Amino acid sequence: MVAAHLYITGQQVEIIAGRYDGHIPPGAYTVVRQLPGPANDREYRVKHQQDGHERVVLESRLRTYS
Repeated sequence: MVAAHLYITGQQVEIIAGRYDGHIPPGAYTVVRQLPGPANDREYRVKHQQDGHERVVLESRLRTYS
């Protein structure tokens, strides 16, 4: 059974940058689409609020934007 997505379309999130993710700008991203992703983690297409760039990010690399 596939687990449900934690975030919904339109929700604001932020990316938890890893050691080699210095090129990813911090700040608010909007969830554009939920994607299936691997069996142990979901994926999302997110769009940065300021530069408009879209990225595909694993759910484990996201948190709710505050």
